Amino acid sequence: MGRPSTISYALTTKRDAWFRTGDLMRQDKRGYFYFVDRVGDTFRWKGETVATSEVNDAIRDCPGVLDATTYGVTVPGADGRAGMAAIVAGENFDFETFSEHLTRLLPAYAHPVFVRTSNAIDATETFKQKKQQLIREGFDPTSIHDTWYFRDPKSTAYGRFDARSFNLIATGRVQL
Repeated sequence: MGRPSTISYALTTKRDAWFRTGDLMRQDKRGYFYFVDRVGDTFRWKGETVATSEVNDAIRDCPGVLDATTYGVTVPGADGRAGMAAIVAGENFDFETFSEHLTRLLPAYAHPVFVRTSNAIDATETFKQKKQQLIREGFDPTSIHDTWYFRDPKSTAYGRFDARSFNLIATGRVQL
C-alpha cells in the first residue's frame, strides 16, 4: 500500500470545482484510493494535542490488532478528552505487548487511556469509520457490551475496566 496523502485536483476548465473533504487517503499500486482518516481529527489531553491518525497507525501496527479506531472521550473532572481506542483483536493479541509497542512509538500522553475490544469497527458505505457514535457512548462500561480495559496511570499496565473502575474515575478518586 502507498503512503497516506491528501488528494488535490487541478482545475482544468473555467467551470471546474473541487470540494475539500478533509479526508486522508492512501493510493495503492494500482491507483485505487482508500480512506485512512480525517485530517485534523485530534483531541486535547494533558495539555497536548493528540492526532488520532498517528495513534491509530501505531495501534494497527501492533501484533494481534486486526483493526482499530481512536478518539477522545470526556471524563468528569479531567481537562480535555482521554484517548480511547476501539480495537478488533486477533487470537494472538496481548495487552503487555500492546503497551510495550505503544511505548516505543508514542509519547505517554498519546497512549489510549481506555481500550474497548469489539468484533468489528462500524463503517459507512464509503468505508469511513463511524467514530461519532463511539464518542457519544463515552467511557461508561455499563452502557456498552464490549469488553473494556483501562491504562493504570501509575503502573501503565492495562487491566479490566468495570463499573467500579468507572465510579472511581467519575468521582475523582482515581486521577488520570
